[in-house]
Amino acid sequence: MLKYKLLATDMDGTLLDKQKTISERNQQAIHAAKQAGVKIVLASGRPLEGLQPYLQQLDLLGDDDYVLCFNGALVQRSDGKIITRQEMTGKDCKTLVAYAEKFGVFSHAFSESRGLIAPHQNSYSQHDADINRITLNIIDFSILADDEPVIKTMWVDQPEKLDQALAQLPEHIAKQYTVVRSTPFFLEFLPPEANKGSGIEKLAQHLNINADEVICIGDAGNDLHMIEYAGLGVAMGNATDEVKVIANYITADNLNSGVAEVIEKFILEQ
Repeated sequence: MLKYKLLATDMDGTLLDKQKTISERNQQAIHAAKQAGVKIVLASGRPLEGLQPYLQQLDLLGDDDYVLCFNGALVQRSDGKIITRQEMTGKDCKTLVAYAEKFGVFSHAFSESRGLIAPHQNSYSQHDADINRITLNIIDFSILADDEPVIKTMWVDQPEKLDQALAQLPEHIAKQYTVVRSTPFFLEFLPPEANKGSGIEKLAQHLNINADEVICIGDAGNDLHMIEYAGLGVAMGNATDEVKVIANYITADNLNSGVAEVIEKFILEQ
């Protein structure tokens, strides 16, 4: 009988190498785990569009395949059907973008109706668009309605500038959101109930799977919640120190198929 029934893996810095590709060993291990009956879930800050090529590559496009997008703000079936959704508003977004402007850092947001939007063209927002194969739309954020649904807002800039900007953000503003670092140059503001941990928890409940039957693997600050939630929380060898401290197990780095090592050790050898 399987001890673990669901494995959730982060993408960038975890399942993907520096070329944003999945190693052959990782692919084979995921396929074997799926064949053994384990639910494989990609858990990412990316939108569904940015995950589709990988879902296809891993044969995770069935009616019973699921994915966490936008760091858990959206839990979806691979075909797009939404299981749970968390949102902020246009008003939230405009407030956070105004602070970004004040502190001199770039920003962008993901709107449900407008896609990826930014007030100014910049290389960081364009990078987010490119890796997710979506269009970056430059707009005046004053046109956003206060009640317009926005999935997340991001500050995007040099790591040191983001550190300085976050240190200046009033505490009462920061406390209104889940604030996570997905890469050194991406600081993400999510709806207060949204994070990868709550997303995986809701999905597990939907599938009648207990927390102690879940493995979560990640490398960065936006993975902390799900690693804490999981029965087996795994840090990549290249993970930040804060992730390694809370993990139950530290696997190989993302250049040496650390995800496959976990699957081989804790699923296939059982």
